[in-house]
Amino acid sequence: FNPHVNALVALQPADELREQAQHLDAELARGAWRGPLHGFPQAPKDIMPAKGMVTTKGSPIFKGQVSSTAAVVFERMRQGGAVFIGRSNSPEFGLGGHTFNSVYGTTGNAFDPGKTAGGSSGGAGAAVALRMLPVADGSDMMGSLRTPAAFNNVFGMRTTPGCVPHGPTEEVFFQQFSVAGPMARNIPDLALLLSVQAGFDARLPLTHHHGNIDFTAPLQRDFKGSRIGWLGDLGGHLAIEPELMALCEQTCKTFEAIGCQVDPVLPKFDLERLWRAWLTLRSFNVAGNNAALYHDAVRRALLKPEAVWEIERGLALSGPDVFNAARDRSAWYQVLLRLFERYDYLILPATQVLPFDARLHWPAQVNGRTMDTYHRWMEVVVPATMAGLPALSVPAGFSASGLPAGLQILGPTQADWSVLQLGHAYDQASGHSRVR
Repeated sequence: FNPHVNALVALQPADELREQAQHLDAELARGAWRGPLHGFPQAPKDIMPAKGMVTTKGSPIFKGQVSSTAAVVFERMRQGGAVFIGRSNSPEFGLGGHTFNSVYGTTGNAFDPGKTAGGSSGGAGAAVALRMLPVADGSDMMGSLRTPAAFNNVFGMRTTPGCVPHGPTEEVFFQQFSVAGPMARNIPDLALLLSVQAGFDARLPLTHHHGNIDFTAPLQRDFKGSRIGWLGDLGGHLAIEPELMALCEQTCKTFEAIGCQVDPVLPKFDLERLWRAWLTLRSFNVAGNNAALYHDAVRRALLKPEAVWEIERGLALSGPDVFNAARDRSAWYQVLLRLFERYDYLILPATQVLPFDARLHWPAQVNGRTMDTYHRWMEVVVPATMAGLPALSVPAGFSASGLPAGLQILGPTQADWSVLQLGHAYDQASGHSRVR
């Protein structure tokens, strides 16, 4: 399948992979089991470093660069017995919800290779959907796990910040937007990978000890009487394709079928204020991580326009700009905190569009409304990111042309296990994920 969708890149020599697999088989024969990933083929996302493998971040600046260090999640996966067969494709620096770059090219959708697989974990989403990988890692700042999961009819989870170590990086205190997390074809598999990824790491002081949470425990739970708030298009604030919106609205019946009460709700907050705060904090992070590339004229010429735009915005910010945006973010969290006093979960679409033509860089219009930035068409994922909430993207059915749709399930902060349980009950009732 891979030549049709270009999901896996930088593939490793087959003889070396067979040697690794034979070594892991020999360990099992001796009774030595490393854990649930023992022998799993994996392809770490080409954004964070994987020791001994090429890490390009989708940029020609880093083409062919071999990493001497590894992200914590990759360390844990490899120590747990995973065989790294290559990398999963990602857009340049993970910017944008469509996986294309000048190093490896474009990743196609599992259901229609002429459509986008989403991003930035697009390679992971297509590879999992096509059973090239049993599960996959990804990262999520602005829907980078949720969008490709929705576009490829699989599950992707943005974990609570600190649930899974994201790094190490040069800065370990301010960065709370990007999180690492799992992608899979069902919730038990998703939880299995999360059981390996999650947990405290002293190199990242904001990570969590999980105490008595066992991500491999049975997921079954009675949801009779659970209260769910349907956010929809946030009172018309979001531009969403009508067919996609209709599919997501239909999922309310599935939640009701498992005993939940679903009511429409609209948070009392200026959502344009939330978007402006998001723009500031995102550009602040992108510029902080990549300004050195911008200040080098040779490297700057190799950056895609969206990266230059983000960095220039970030460099123009003042200290008060960033602080005020952080204050707005905190106010948004307080609004949702009060909302969770009335509701156990919140749901809304995972994307604003169905998978679009892979030749487009991004949708310029959605439902007749012009998008004023390269990522405005993904605004639907911002509420969870800005509030630091766990958000699970689940399949929501198919368009008339057979393209997948997705829905987000949001829970209170650090309620990752509870969100997984609801996602599992929903999956058992809906059956959408079992369409190949």
